[in-house]
Amino acid sequence: MGLPFVVLNMVSAVLYKDLGISDAQIAFWTSLIMWPWTIKFLWSPFLEIFRTKKFFVVTTQLLSGILFGLAALSLHLPSFFAVTIAVFAVVAFSGATHDIAADGVYMSELTTQDQAKYIGWQGAFYNLAKLVATGGLVWFAGWLYEGFSADGASSYDASVGSWTVVLLLLCVTLVALGLYHLRALPSGGSASEGRSLRDGLSGLKEVIAAFFTKRHIWYYIAFIILYRLGEGFVMKIVPLFLKADTASGGLGLTNQQIGLYYGTFGAGAFLIGSLLAGYYIARRGLRRTLFTLCCIFNLPFGVYALLAWFQPSSMWLVGGGIVVEYFGYGFGFVGLTLFMMQQVAPGRHQMAHYAFASGIMNLSVMLTGMASGFLSDLMSYRIFFLAVMLATIPAFVITRLVPFTYDDKPNDK
Repeated sequence: MGLPFVVLNMVSAVLYKDLGISDAQIAFWTSLIMWPWTIKFLWSPFLEIFRTKKFFVVTTQLLSGILFGLAALSLHLPSFFAVTIAVFAVVAFSGATHDIAADGVYMSELTTQDQAKYIGWQGAFYNLAKLVATGGLVWFAGWLYEGFSADGASSYDASVGSWTVVLLLLCVTLVALGLYHLRALPSGGSASEGRSLRDGLSGLKEVIAAFFTKRHIWYYIAFIILYRLGEGFVMKIVPLFLKADTASGGLGLTNQQIGLYYGTFGAGAFLIGSLLAGYYIARRGLRRTLFTLCCIFNLPFGVYALLAWFQPSSMWLVGGGIVVEYFGYGFGFVGLTLFMMQQVAPGRHQMAHYAFASGIMNLSVMLTGMASGFLSDLMSYRIFFLAVMLATIPAFVITRLVPFTYDDKPNDK
């Protein structure tokens, strides 16, 4: 589940930066292609009408792998940017469909006890995908680049060659997983008997109508959007800022350094922050900790403003700053996730409403990401990251005021 999402959302930005695409174009298009993860709830009811859940899991894994192979070949075309964006858009649809089906297999085949038992492993492997993709693959691309350059290739040709190998590696990995799951994965249940397209549409209308009649729902939608407003602007620009040369206001890091600091140490700090936040909330309760979580989530984005203004050459300062930000990101993000689970989702359509809330959250990040490249080009990195800090202010205000519909009882009471 993790690899297609992380590659399209984060790794592709470094790929296009290496190939000379502008920040504005990168941020806009790599954000826009993420829309299937935002609206996947719209077609999720229809996956239960046709074939088995295993069919969709295996098919989408094979399809995504083949498409990454096509993207690798497309890098050698004159219009590579338009072609690869189109291919990645189809990968996004395939990946979002895969997530629905994989979650369906998980819930259909495992008992309630086993679902709780293995949910930690599911989260761990999703974070492992971040480490493998933003850490391992980006580092590997940098290592290949140095090898191709040493053999006499131009900078552009070395970048094309290195990313071709990386995308082909993704192709082989996903196809191999698809073939393995063709043999090993349980069916996840057959298609629902007697259900038609009309039934699917009727059920979808009911789910949407019930969502918008929930108590405090418009307050909750505003909270979901504003909590991650600053992050939405930062997400696409940070790897581009790290990669940009110092004359352009960036830090001039190599792909290997980005992979190590941002992808490996950063992903590790994110995981530690997430785990510690879970224990922190369990002891004190979400209502008492939500504002603190919001502060820990948003304030560390100021690290990038400091890096942009002072442009330190010390890798300890750069790497340490990234680790601090990622730790805060992991720690604070748990607050929003639990709020959606405990305050927005409860009710008759709990799973669908959680998916709906997640879609709204992803939509807000997608839209701000689309605009972030144009804004950073207009303002420069220094001013942009200061503006991001101003964009976090509404999050503090709404978090302090947001009402709770359901009782919040920490474990120690």
